[in-house]
Amino acid sequence: MTKHVLILRHVPHESAGTLENALAKADVEFQYLDLLHEYPCSFNCRQFLGLIVLGGGMNVDEVQKHPFLGNEIKWIRQTVEAGIPLLGICLGSQMLAKSFGARVYSGPIKEIGWYPLELTMAAAEDRLFADCGPKLTVFQWHGDTFDLPKGAVHLAQSPLCRNQAFRIGPSGYGLQFHIEMTSEMIENWLTESVNAKELTAVDYIDPQIIRQKTPQELPGLQILADKVLGRFAELCQERM
Repeated sequence: MTKHVLILRHVPHESAGTLENALAKADVEFQYLDLLHEYPCSFNCRQFLGLIVLGGGMNVDEVQKHPFLGNEIKWIRQTVEAGIPLLGICLGSQMLAKSFGARVYSGPIKEIGWYPLELTMAAAEDRLFADCGPKLTVFQWHGDTFDLPKGAVHLAQSPLCRNQAFRIGPSGYGLQFHIEMTSEMIENWLTESVNAKELTAVDYIDPQIIRQKTPQELPGLQILADKVLGRFAELCQERM
C-alpha cells in the first residue's frame, strides 16, 4: 500500500481546501478519514507520510458525545513524538495543545471572519513561516483557545487571541486560524445550518461584512497558504 497523508475530518462540510492543492503539487497522496462515520480500532502513525487534523464545532472535552476525540488526542501525540509531520487546524490545534498537557478553554470573544495576525520573531526562523510576515490577515472561526504546551515554539498571535500558531517538536504544527480557505468554502460555511444558527446568536458578527471583505483579503491568505502549506507538503514528501 502506498503511503499517504491522512486527513482527519470531524464534520462533513469541512475539507482541507487549498491543502489538497499543496499536497497534489508535491505529488503526495492523501485520504480523508471521516470520524463521525469511521472509527478505526487501531492507529499506526508510521503508516502515514503525515497527519492533518481539521476543525469542527465540538470542543476537545466532548468525549462522551464524540468518543473518537479521546483516541484522536492519543494519535496526535504519538504522531508528533514519532517525528511525523502533523498539522492541526482550529480544533486540530486545540487537540494538539491538549495532547501535550495544555489547557483548552473558551476565549473571551469569538473570532469569525477576517482578522489581523502577527507572526512572532521565532516564526522568522521556522521552516513553514519564514519570510511570511510579520503582519497578515487571516480567516477565523473559533470560540475556544488554549495555553501553549510546555516546550512549544510560539509562532503567531492576534489582538483577541494570543496563541494563534505554534510548533512542538520538529514538525508538529497547530494553527488556530484557517489558512486553507477558498471563496467557495467561506460561502458554504456561512450558509451551513449549524454555522448559520451560531451566527444568529453572535450579534457582533455580520456575515455580509465577511462576504464583502473576502475578495479583498482572500488573495493574501492564499499567498500565505501557498508558502506555508507548500512547505508542510514538502515535509511529508521527504518521508516518501
